[in-house]
Amino acid sequence: MVDHVSGERSVLLVLHDVAPETWPDYQPFVAAIDAMGSIPMTWLVVPDFHKRNPIEHDLPFQNLLQQRLSRGDELALHGYYHCDDGPPARTPRDYFMRRIYTWEGEFYALDQRQAMGRLEAGIELFQRQGWPLHGFVAPAWLMSDGTRQALRQLPLDYTSDPHHLYRLPDFSRIEAPGIVWSARSAWRRGVSKLVSDHREARLHNASTIRLGLHPVDMRHDYSRNYWLQTLKRLIESGRQPMTKAAWLKQHASDLRPAA
Repeated sequence: MVDHVSGERSVLLVLHDVAPETWPDYQPFVAAIDAMGSIPMTWLVVPDFHKRNPIEHDLPFQNLLQQRLSRGDELALHGYYHCDDGPPARTPRDYFMRRIYTWEGEFYALDQRQAMGRLEAGIELFQRQGWPLHGFVAPAWLMSDGTRQALRQLPLDYTSDPHHLYRLPDFSRIEAPGIVWSARSAWRRGVSKLVSDHREARLHNASTIRLGLHPVDMRHDYSRNYWLQTLKRLIESGRQPMTKAAWLKQHASDLRPAA
């Protein structure tokens, strides 16, 4: 079942893989966004990115995130380690998803107990820091059935995949199409530009458009400038920039399961 929303059109700017070691990639881009005015962003925060640098041990980065909250940004939980540290894949499909499609599908193979442990650890980090928490996004948007069952039991408002937001705990589906790039090589960036331009044209009448950015996008002028120009163009076309949590709250009365 898909929910539709009406009224004011919006754009949701979402920064993936936010962690101390990715902040240098994002810093010039965030400064450019701030220079455009008051544009709220959703930051997908990884508590201990690849088990190398826990946020809880990095006071300057904690202060940075607190400052972003003060500006009206949203912090969401984005996995815990953002790496797939599970046992080897047992089927060809699982091998493809976990070792070809991505190496970072942390929640793809977790059972309910394992998923609950990492989700609760992330929630507790937010609580210790005094950061409001509304949403969880799995790395690479990959979630096992066990992860879904764990999410049904936790005090979170939403999760998402590339095309939808899901209200928790019942996973009611809400159309929220996104644009995302694969920017690791020149040919991928070229293809991403063509695909994204076509997708943006198709989404002209969509209630909201999510822009899903990654640190690798920030390492190349071509992709970084695309995101800056696209955001500017969407705002100039009349779209209101919002965080994911604010958009869901604004449209709460509209979001009822479709028949």
